[in-house]
Amino acid sequence: MIVADRKSIPEIRDMIKDYDRVLLVGCGTCVTVCLAGGERETGILGSALRMSMRLIGRGDMVIDECTIERQCDDAFIDLLAPRVADYDAICSLGCGAGVQMLAERFTKTPVFPALNTQFIGILQSQGVWTEKCAACGACRLGEFVGICPIGRCAKRLFNGPCGGSKDGKCEIDPSIECAWQLIYDRAKELGVLEKFEEIAEPHDWSTALDGGPRKMVREDQRIDDLKAKD
Repeated sequence: MIVADRKSIPEIRDMIKDYDRVLLVGCGTCVTVCLAGGERETGILGSALRMSMRLIGRGDMVIDECTIERQCDDAFIDLLAPRVADYDAICSLGCGAGVQMLAERFTKTPVFPALNTQFIGILQSQGVWTEKCAACGACRLGEFVGICPIGRCAKRLFNGPCGGSKDGKCEIDPSIECAWQLIYDRAKELGVLEKFEEIAEPHDWSTALDGGPRKMVREDQRIDDLKAKD
């Protein structure tokens, strides 16, 4: 899932303080799971911002909340569209994709981010999320026994660990597990250590973010006569 955390109240307040009517929009998927932008968090943020605005003499400012299922899907934004005309600005509690989707849909309404989008990760333990995938666009997990050296090795090494790995920990940060120690241990457990005697091929970075914004097209799912909503 996409993992994000909330910006500070002063940061958000400064973005929206010059508007009279602001709609806070939560999202019901990833940011709900990581406890950053769901219905509950949107309501808490609304209350905090209203108090903050009163402290700076903007008690007359209207701050309302709503949450839709997904901000990255135009079909769910349809449910939001009738309300937007009543507000001067939107503050999104979606990920960066959701913020940009709202901005594309509502071209005459300023849209501000309430969250800092962090990474693609998993719930490691209660209240702890860790990065697992760098979304490189050319997955090689099959070569590395299900552990990604791109997303989990600090140096993105493909042919074994660096010289700084110690006691299974990364030299960059001793709290981080060495990805190659994890790969070795899992390969040994699976009985496939011999596969790492071969040199891994260089990665195809043309599919990664460095090549510019990416697009995925499924021709079997396209409906060409559907146009973007106004």
